[in-house]
Amino acid sequence: MKKVILSAAIVLGSLSIYAATRTITEPVNEVVIVQVQDSYNEVSADAVPVAVKTALQKAYPDVKLDKAYVNEKKEYKLEISVGDQKATVYADVNGNWIKI
Repeated sequence: MKKVILSAAIVLGSLSIYAATRTITEPVNEVVIVQVQDSYNEVSADAVPVAVKTALQKAYPDVKLDKAYVNEKKEYKLEISVGDQKATVYADVNGNWIKI
């Protein structure tokens, strides 16, 4: 009987080791700021390809192109406004939308 009680105490004691909680004594207040460099260069609205302008007009009939940017891959970043709403959309040189 002593062996059964002792065995039960050992088993229960070993299970409680895994249930112990870990406490952190120092608060973690570290903030990491990552700044992504925008590799787009501003271009005039006339420099935007016709395919991109056509896709823009199809997607947003009352769109106004505020600013246009292009990167080395010929991907366009377009700052647009429709009514009182402003947005930034991305397209490739063929007028296909890019999800960022």
